[in-house]
Amino acid sequence: MKYLCLIYNDEKKLEAMPPSEIEAVVEECQVHCESLTASGHLLAGARLGPVASAATVRTRNGSALVTDGPFAETKEQLGGFLLIEARDLNEAIRIASHIPPGRLGCVEVRPIRDYAG
Repeated sequence: MKYLCLIYNDEKKLEAMPPSEIEAVVEECQVHCESLTASGHLLAGARLGPVASAATVRTRNGSALVTDGPFAETKEQLGGFLLIEARDLNEAIRIASHIPPGRLGCVEVRPIRDYAG
């Protein structure tokens, strides 16, 4: 079964971290993703750009309404994701608990719905 691991962090806290600490987390992420790929669990993943570069689009009455950045006011922002293959939710949670940036924020684990058949 496929699960999406949504990685949330506080961008302001990340910006305040020394570059060496950020580089260490990025390197740890690379090693972790290589391990997940080797085990057949990692299907895709990406680090997202800052919320300042985002746009929110709503379509109403056939027109697109665009606002800058994310609409929700939160302390933590979506910073990246991993799409994984796991036996069940328990295995997905176990995998998510080892995602390095989760120590700096949180990881939301959500099943991917299968509409086939």
